[in-house]
Amino acid sequence: MSNLRLVELDADNLAAAISIPPQMGEKAYVAPVVVSIAEAYVTPTAWPRLIVDDEEVVGFVMANWDPDNDIPEFRGGIWRLNVAEQAKGRGVGRFAVEKICEEARRRGYDKITVLWDPSDDGPEQFYLKVGFARTGELFGETVGTLAV
Repeated sequence: MSNLRLVELDADNLAAAISIPPQMGEKAYVAPVVVSIAEAYVTPTAWPRLIVDDEEVVGFVMANWDPDNDIPEFRGGIWRLNVAEQAKGRGVGRFAVEKICEEARRRGYDKITVLWDPSDDGPEQFYLKVGFARTGELFGETVGTLAV
């Protein structure tokens, strides 16, 4: 990974964004990117970004910045994180979490949250490894919190 960065979605990178797994209908613990893009379109507080290495799209992350949300776990944090198969294990997910933390600090947050499926083969180990702590349960998912 030589030049990881976050970029906004646009007409030129949309096709690469929606090709990131999982695809519609695949068993997965995160929604397909196309679903996230649709949610971002109707959720003004959503913050979708592509993760790019040089010119290659290697992932997608979507945060939410809604400090007045009635549900504290939805006030600021990661809603989605998808990494392309060929980029898994290369630090793309960790990079995305670090960038969300930077954006949170810039916006005045002192912590971020993420929800994950508690299944044995779900993303829990990744989130714990990058520093999230289990802090509860919401809608049948584990809530993780990370001080920024």
